[in-house]
Amino acid sequence: MSKLLAVGTVAFDAIETPFGKTDKILGGSGTFVGLAASQFGVKTGVVSVVGGDFPESYLEMMNTKGINTDGIEIIKEGKTFFWSGKYHNDMNSRDTLITELNVLENFQPVVPENFKDAGIVMLGNLHPLTQASVLDQMNERPKLVVLDTMNFWMDIALNDLHNVLKRVDVVTINDEEARQLSGEYSLVNAAKKIHTMGPKYVVIKKGEHGALLFNEGKMFFAPALPLAEVFDPTGAGDTFAGGFCGYLAKTEDISFENMKNAIIYGSNLASFCVEKFGTERMQELIKEEVKNRLQAFKELTQFDIELS
Repeated sequence: MSKLLAVGTVAFDAIETPFGKTDKILGGSGTFVGLAASQFGVKTGVVSVVGGDFPESYLEMMNTKGINTDGIEIIKEGKTFFWSGKYHNDMNSRDTLITELNVLENFQPVVPENFKDAGIVMLGNLHPLTQASVLDQMNERPKLVVLDTMNFWMDIALNDLHNVLKRVDVVTINDEEARQLSGEYSLVNAAKKIHTMGPKYVVIKKGEHGALLFNEGKMFFAPALPLAEVFDPTGAGDTFAGGFCGYLAKTEDISFENMKNAIIYGSNLASFCVEKFGTERMQELIKEEVKNRLQAFKELTQFDIELS
């Protein structure tokens, strides 16, 4: 079975939505990717950095889920990365209230020796130079490199982003970011343009409207499951990525056809993530729930039609 290496933030979030608000709770892209991948029983290692204020109990929880935390550096005298945001009523738009980089500001990721041979690497949303430094540490080129990025890096580090894109197989971004990166409004044309930058596969996340997968002229669309209540969208995109990578690591099949399944698994797990604040729902999630909701996804998308 392939090992999965996830590089991203392990952080504190404080969130306000129309359903309520939280004080500091566990968050971060690396955390959500790890928790989603843990559903597949794959060997997952998280590389990140936290401060001395980070509770040991959070690391223990990750370990009990089978997530290796050897790559999470603890800077005793530092403070953990903190983000606070407020979601609007539509739950798609939000305002950032506070961003405190703290120990993340000078983060130099160190890949543990036992994960330098990971078959799949998930490069979470960090500075492109930080993402590239992880690839430089691998013993050999991984079977699959997945990269997540955002418009902030396109604004301040576009050349560095272009350089690291040449080294990845899959890029996951939202529709707004795809348009900014490509300069194309049509998502089909945006994906074509991004292909020329390096990635063979382009995953465009559309939040409550699902996700698109593009590969050399082929397309696949997976809906998001309509939910009665969405409490907190934070981490849904990272959970999607963790489910996508976790499924591919478990099946050891990185073909386009199998990536379709991975997209569905990612969407399925993301639908749980939004049901409670922070990581709470992902921590308590059991396999039977995942299986039952997969059936709901199947019923949502499957139909017979007579072609005459």
